[in-house]
Amino acid sequence: MHNKKGPQKPQKHEKNAYIGIIDINSKGIGFLEVAGREEDIEIQNEKLHLALDKDEVEIKILPGKIKGREQGEVTKILKQSKRTFVGVLNASGPKPILIPDNRKMYKNIVVTESPSDKTSADLDGNKALVQIINWTDPTRDPEGKILVLLGKKGDHEAEMQSIILDKGFESKYPEKVEQEAAAIEKREKPIPQSDIAKRKDLRNTLTCTIDPADAKDFDDAISFKELGEQNGVKMYEIGVHIADVSHYVRPGTALDEEAKNRGFSVYLVDRTIPMLPEILSNDLCSLNPNEDKLAFSAIFEIDANAKIHKRWFGKTVINSNNRFSYEGAQDILDGHKGSPKSGNNKKDQVGNTPAAAQLFATPLTTLNKIAKILQTKKFAAGAIDFESEEVKFELDKDGKPLRVFKKERLDTHKLVEEYMLLANREVAEFIDKHVAKKIGHDPVFIYRIHDLPDQDRLANLSVFARALGFHMPHGSKITADDISKLLKQVTGTTQESLIKTAAIRSMAKAIYSTRNIGHFGLAFKYYTHFTSPIRRYADLLVHRLLESHLDGTKIDPNELANYQRTAVHITEKEIAAADAERSSIKYKQVEFMSDKIGKLLQGTITGVTEWGVYVEDDETKAEGMVSVRALSDDYYELQEKQYALVGRKTKKRYTLGDKVKFKITKTDLDRKTIDCELV
Repeated sequence: MHNKKGPQKPQKHEKNAYIGIIDINSKGIGFLEVAGREEDIEIQNEKLHLALDKDEVEIKILPGKIKGREQGEVTKILKQSKRTFVGVLNASGPKPILIPDNRKMYKNIVVTESPSDKTSADLDGNKALVQIINWTDPTRDPEGKILVLLGKKGDHEAEMQSIILDKGFESKYPEKVEQEAAAIEKREKPIPQSDIAKRKDLRNTLTCTIDPADAKDFDDAISFKELGEQNGVKMYEIGVHIADVSHYVRPGTALDEEAKNRGFSVYLVDRTIPMLPEILSNDLCSLNPNEDKLAFSAIFEIDANAKIHKRWFGKTVINSNNRFSYEGAQDILDGHKGSPKSGNNKKDQVGNTPAAAQLFATPLTTLNKIAKILQTKKFAAGAIDFESEEVKFELDKDGKPLRVFKKERLDTHKLVEEYMLLANREVAEFIDKHVAKKIGHDPVFIYRIHDLPDQDRLANLSVFARALGFHMPHGSKITADDISKLLKQVTGTTQESLIKTAAIRSMAKAIYSTRNIGHFGLAFKYYTHFTSPIRRYADLLVHRLLESHLDGTKIDPNELANYQRTAVHITEKEIAAADAERSSIKYKQVEFMSDKIGKLLQGTITGVTEWGVYVEDDETKAEGMVSVRALSDDYYELQEKQYALVGRKTKKRYTLGDKVKFKITKTDLDRKTIDCELV
């Protein structure tokens, strides 16, 4: 499957000098990964010389080791990463100081430029975005200027804006971008007949969207048509129709540049920061029901055994007959025709009307049966099931969390997922096999790739699993099938989420690239992202490139380097968007738990370290730490290979996966931390 060499980290080393991206921890110590060395090079705080987290630096190796670890020193900063930080202003001294939220920023920032109409009293205790403007002495704090005042610490809006800005995103769009979006809507709504005439007309084909109940933009729709029997097997036409964003967002425009810079829509607990202005994302591009919409479609003739007989890719015009929520479509699958089953929130039953149930009962049932076969084939081929529990929040009008609950994973979620995977896989295979053969060389394209895991990390996973009592081979050739078998063993056990988390951490990260090496986790030889161009810039690029390959437009091979740079950029933005989502969840979990101090809770030990154990609340999935100092009945020592803290005298053990009772003793919203003690 992985017959092509994947992208490698650029590393140079001349006379003891190494180049790479530095990682800095919350203690202000840096680490640089160097090819050929088992451990990262450690760089003490005083040897960073103004380098900050994720800067590209040159280092030299120093003689001697500290606690057995090789040491380095930054000799040059080649490319700066982040120089703007969000934090809390402390104006009690001669000059205001920003205490950064980002724990990897190891210096406070002295504010030397602030809004002229603000006094120290106005600034104190406020959240702000500050840019470093002067920093030449590593022994002193940098100087900075306030770019944006966000409001009082602890205020919901100030905290959410802090997360957005800290991760490098913006809620507002430049004026030119808004103007371009408005001009497109004025020009393209209603859809000109000249555009419709160039496309396959599927407006009379039964079509629907299935999305979260609170969704506002609809990237994808699925169509269904019965084709009769062929050799005794029922045949169907199933279409995956994707919003044709590339028709509206053109290269070279301010709109396109802004979409590329953002890379992704960002999803926080209470809002979406869309990649495109809402006039496009929620209206013109969105596949809203009962409206003619332009789409880029992947249409398959597929039999009842999920075997694909024909495939077609091209531009279409569609008209969705119904907009379902996942819950509404699930109720129809469950036989509740327009009458939501008891226990479900009625407001989630979007689209489930008696008329929709009558029209879609058979299509949804058939689509679900075929999706289950596709899923079975995927896992049989070695795909890894990394499905994990997610949480959702119910907030009051001020953003205070009233309830935290686990999202239910329905068959309709899996149904949509399987058809999106199908379209993504088939588009990539078409490019990598058929287009490549036609043009005689590797085509310019963007793939979604997932490299082979590091064998050392897999060996650690094996030790971890065996320590918890599960079987997993150990040695130098652990396969995807071995990981799949392990995950099946743990399904339904108390250690399920832990093993899945550990397995995910042992994996390489999925990234975007112009070089196809396949997708290890999905066990796909070919894979791309084609299905979400409203919220992912990669998919927009895939649409443009696919259209060029379909109509025979030549793409200069010299453009490959530009596309690879973009692939690296959007991979970085994906990480930032995921960090923003996690930060907002973590903040609201800590806020919710702030009212639970002293209450007895049930949890699971999710981490064991020499300084304590981490406990995850079973209900809210909020994680807190029990310090070894709070384990006062004995002196506890870490047994790394057993993933346990063991009492020296009592031999009492606290091990990963243990079910425990605990109570919260303290919460810290600034640090997003929860302190606990075991009961």
